Amino acid sequence: MLIAVDGPLASGKGTIARALAARFALPHLDTGTLYRAVAVAVLEAGSDPSDASAAEAAARSLDPSQIDEAKIRTAGAGAAASIVSAHPQVRAALKHVQQAFARQPGGAVLDGRDIGTVIAPDADVKLFVTASAEVRASRRWNELVGRGETVALEQVMSQLLERDGRDAARPDAPLLKADDAIELDTTDMDEGEAIRAAIDIVAGRMKP
Repeated sequence: MLIAVDGPLASGKGTIARALAARFALPHLDTGTLYRAVAVAVLEAGSDPSDASAAEAAARSLDPSQIDEAKIRTAGAGAAASIVSAHPQVRAALKHVQQAFARQPGGAVLDGRDIGTVIAPDADVKLFVTASAEVRASRRWNELVGRGETVALEQVMSQLLERDGRDAARPDAPLLKADDAIELDTTDMDEGEAIRAAIDIVAGRMKP
């Protein structure tokens, strides 16, 4: 079974995707880690994330097995990832990595922003996870503070709205809900409720 989980920043899609992978014994790929890793590589090389050539070079030389989780989970990495992910060359360079993961025997769970529309349009189940901007900003702020970062909630909200706009407006693979995706609004759900709702959706699709 191939499951696509899409949605904006801090909607809960990553948590849901990991839970689905565990529940249905499937491998999981958080595709956002690829873009974050490219962004970190660009920054560490002293280049600008808006430099398409530098970003493409970083994407083509990326080794997914060498991604440093601590480095890619910062607010700065997230902001830069939003910029590099808008480059068509970067998306093209990473597309085959994602599709190879999706096509492995037995299926997989992938989460991102264009899984159901571009990477795996033939997925057996597509979820589009969303939540209000206020709730998403609060979740992201708590996550960053929990990691020891010093950042204001207002700054997180501003960055989130900027990223939402960039993701939706980019000409190549914009953030869109696939026509056949099931929308799951987690605004008023805690983590457990969101996971249970997602599992119920997938289980329902598995019934003959």
